[in-house]
Amino acid sequence: MIVGLKEVLAEGKARGIAVGAFNTPNLECLTAVLEAAQTLDVPVIVAHVQLHEAVAPLAYIGPTMLALAERSRVKVCVHLDHGEDIEYLKRAIDMGFSSVMIDCSTLPYEENAAYTRTVVDYAHAHGVDVEAELGALPQREGGTGSVAADPTALYTKPALAADFVARTGVDALAIAFGTAHGIYKTAPILNMDIISAVRERVDVPLVMHGGSGISDAEYREVIRRGIGKINYFSYMSAAGYAAAKRVVASGEGTFFHDLTRAAKDAMKENAMRTLRVFSGLD
Repeated sequence: MIVGLKEVLAEGKARGIAVGAFNTPNLECLTAVLEAAQTLDVPVIVAHVQLHEAVAPLAYIGPTMLALAERSRVKVCVHLDHGEDIEYLKRAIDMGFSSVMIDCSTLPYEENAAYTRTVVDYAHAHGVDVEAELGALPQREGGTGSVAADPTALYTKPALAADFVARTGVDALAIAFGTAHGIYKTAPILNMDIISAVRERVDVPLVMHGGSGISDAEYREVIRRGIGKINYFSYMSAAGYAAAKRVVASGEGTFFHDLTRAAKDAMKENAMRTLRVFSGLD
């Protein structure tokens, strides 16, 4: 069933777990994630990123996400992630997405707050929840962009969090404390104290972007400190790619669907393991 972001995160909070949010730019990703969540009986968020428009146009993948989420036995939030402009977000809202994220994190603080408020006003008028970001990750969505010379300069400033939430009216807040999008070339160093400091100042759910590639112990610690939503995609997608490569290398596959089936099974296994950690089952 499709629910909003607030509802799915409220269930996660009641169960003492973090809800996984997975980018699903193709049918294999989407079915892998939904089957994993239903097997474990945990709520989940499936997301389309504006960056993936060239890979999977919203007009094609959006209705598919909505149709399969509606049929799911668990609560599913259908989310537009890292929206870059309000017109794109409006398309997702009009289509039936139950939440959106506006990403103005690279803008100056005042501009971020003002544009986010505009998105919140529109989305809330249509019954849709909104996530925004304060602070920025050193690599953009998709792992693009160079790593900053001083990544700590991009970290969320806890002193601004309460003002940002009050001025924008957002339903969830993504914060930056050391993670990055994409595949890590070196192990990330996380400043967990930022989570605690923001948690003390705001009562909306907190979100960790760049959630792939950190240790199970770190997942458990960020959840303990107050993270309620973890975005995860890169390492799941890489698992699917590796599985498809193995089929090609083995010479056992003949058709394209041999590759997609192997990729989907590998991504489901990866999503299952990840959701088990997020849900305290491992």
